[in-house]
Amino acid sequence: MSSPQRPIHSGYGAATTAREVVAGRDLGGRVAVVTGGHAGLGLETTQALAEAGATVIVGARSLDRARVALAGIKGVEVAALDLFDAPSIDTFAARFQASGRPLHILVNNAGVMAAPILRDARGFESQLAVNHIGHFQLTARLWPALLRARGARVVALSSRGHARAALDFDDPHFERRPYDKWIAYGQSKTANVLFAVGLDRRLGPRGVHALALHPGAIMTDLARHLESEDFQFLQSRNRGMQFKSVEAGAATSVFAATAPELEGRGGLYLEDCHVAQVNDAPDALDGVKSYAIDPALAERLWSLSEAAVDQRVAVE
Repeated sequence: MSSPQRPIHSGYGAATTAREVVAGRDLGGRVAVVTGGHAGLGLETTQALAEAGATVIVGARSLDRARVALAGIKGVEVAALDLFDAPSIDTFAARFQASGRPLHILVNNAGVMAAPILRDARGFESQLAVNHIGHFQLTARLWPALLRARGARVVALSSRGHARAALDFDDPHFERRPYDKWIAYGQSKTANVLFAVGLDRRLGPRGVHALALHPGAIMTDLARHLESEDFQFLQSRNRGMQFKSVEAGAATSVFAATAPELEGRGGLYLEDCHVAQVNDAPDALDGVKSYAIDPALAERLWSLSEAAVDQRVAVE
């Protein structure tokens, strides 16, 4: 398989901040949705997009918390969205669709990591449910708005954690195998990359491109489930990994959403504001695993996801 992961020369790097990515760029007239855009990387992403002129709708479980965090940022709206609750996703999407607005940027930012075993109302394991299936459902319901934009980008926040596990199609929700929170997290992050591959195949020809990314190692609320032994586990597996600030961590999200260098390209995995190399070395600290960008696996995941959200997502 020839890889689409061709490098680009953006001039940015691991220390670049989100605001530096959009410096001097006018996003006026563009509409963006950022899930979990009121905390951590999401808040920094929201601020950078809004300061560049975009209208940003932040989907949040806690409206009060989101309004406090986003107070004073012009061009930002807040709407209820719980990615662990299918009806909440449908309500959010229906309200956006009813507005008639196009959707130029969708940043699927919200997520959970290393959570204890928990299932949603459909029986889906929580990390796959929130990190992938919830975002798949949201994207599927917003499909017409993305097409109305006549040029849009969908950004999926994956992680270096995708190297921990490929997706287990035979038992994705740990109904038969013992639950492992890190395997569950890893396969959900692999799903994020495969989602971008599958989406770009469908909508790329109509000007909607999808990109997945690793933001870098950043300490945010995502680590709320971690205990001391979990941090020791991460340190043992990732020796030499450098932590980023939140401002630098959000840079690749904003780069994926706005960079002219990525015009017309999609189905890619990014890191440090660059297109990552394929790297299947077992101890690698960078790059993307080949199984995460495999088109055949992306198609298999797409079928599984359509069944999960009860919607066939087709291009007319």
